[in-house]
Order: sequence, then structure tokens, then C-alpha cells
Amino acid sequence: MSEQLLSLEGLVFEAIELESKDHILTITLNRPERKNAINKAMATELIYALDYAKQQRDIRVVVLAAKGNIFCAGGDLSMMSGKKIETTSTVPVRGGIDDIALRLRHLNKPSIACVQGHLFAGALLFLCNVTHAIATEGVTFSAPEIKRGIWPFMVMGGLFRIMPQRAALDFVMRGNPVTTEQAEQWGLINQAVPADLLTDHVMSLAFELANLAPGSMQMGLAAFVKQNAMDFDSALPFLREQLDACLQSPDAKEGINAFLEKREPKWD
Repeated sequence: MSEQLLSLEGLVFEAIELESKDHILTITLNRPERKNAINKAMATELIYALDYAKQQRDIRVVVLAAKGNIFCAGGDLSMMSGKKIETTSTVPVRGGIDDIALRLRHLNKPSIACVQGHLFAGALLFLCNVTHAIATEGVTFSAPEIKRGIWPFMVMGGLFRIMPQRAALDFVMRGNPVTTEQAEQWGLINQAVPADLLTDHVMSLAFELANLAPGSMQMGLAAFVKQNAMDFDSALPFLREQLDACLQSPDAKEGINAFLEKREPKWD
């Protein structure tokens, strides 16, 4: 993609809502009447919002939330049927549904899924590519595509990097839902909390992450993704180079000086 400077000014968002506060951008899925299923408008708007968040120095954390009692039902089957849908969205197209996972994975900023309801199918693209996932106790997670005669190909890219392989295979082969307890045990989510505590817990985590060294955080997350595709012998010298660069960064200098001067660091 080009490095065009993105703006939200004048754009009409149909399928998501955006709120920016305290260095945190909250992206809320807003198709509750369709179980927040991902249609073309939602995919377009999510990609634009994530590209915007990556560009904006003031945004340090992205929270992905949803309205209604379903977090996301996955891809909208009406979109998959090829049926043309009218939209009021004026957000420029910068990619397709599979690009959402890539944008999250290469955001290089903390990202938190705030899972208030059940999560299905293609929504696992969100869950497997954010840095953190917090869910309401009692919600379930499933990849039921096989029961519709479909295999969840795109989901596998992230899922098999998160869950133990045999558990992940059974998960997609049979399409049965798993509980928050199982999801936490397998690393699909970080934690399950009571419903009335979910928003406060997520925003507390987001605020904590937003107040950590933003430049070093971006360097570290970018290096994490790159080294994840390397063998160990190649990763180690790469990570040594990244450490050397980090130690010369403004964040490291400020953090070390703050420690020596016994004060809280001030990040630019």
C-alpha cells in the first residue's frame, strides 16, 4: 500500500464506530442486527481504521469491540453468495477480508479483542491476530464452516500459531464450540472475566499498554512477527540487531534516564 496520509474527516462509516481517547482507538463492530457478520463495508472500514491507527503516532493501542450479544458471526454469507448489497459507507477500499488479519498482525501496536458475545468462523481472524483477547465468561468460540460444507482455510493461518495443533485440528474438523475455559487453556484468549467487568478490565489493560514505551513497543512487535517466521539460528542475530537499535532509541534513553533519576518516564 502507498504511504498516503489517511484521515477520518468527512468519511461515513456504516458497519463500525470509532472512538479515540487517551491514546486508545476503540473500533466497535456495529451490525448487531446481522450478528456483526463481516460484509464488504465492514471489511473495508476495518482495514481503513487499522491503517489509520498504524499511521497515527498518538494512537498507541487498538481495542476491537462489538455491539449486541454476538461478537461476530464471521463472514456474511450473503456477501459470499455474490449478491450486490447497497451501502452508505464512503470509506475507500484498501483491501479484502483476508487483509484484516494481515493488518492486525502487522499493526505493530497492542491490540485487544473485547469479546462480549459468542464468536464464530471468520471472526477467528480477529482473535488469532490481536495481541490480547479478553472474553466474557460463558461465551463460546467455534469454527462451524465444515457443517456448511466449507473448510476454514484462512482461519488456519493464525489459529495454528495460537492453539496446540491437535486441539486446533479437532476444533476445525468437527466444528463444535469451545468454552471460555477451554479457550483460555489453549491460549485462544488471555482471560475470561464476568460480563459486568469486561469493559473495565479491557480498558484498564489498554490504558496500561498505552502508557508503556510506544516506540519500543512498535519495534518489539514488528520484530516478534518477523522472527516468528525464522529458524532459531537466523532469529538470534536478527534480534541482537534489533536490541542494539532499541538501546539507541529515544524510548530506551528516556526509560534509562528516568530509572537513574528515580522518576516516571515521559514518552513522546
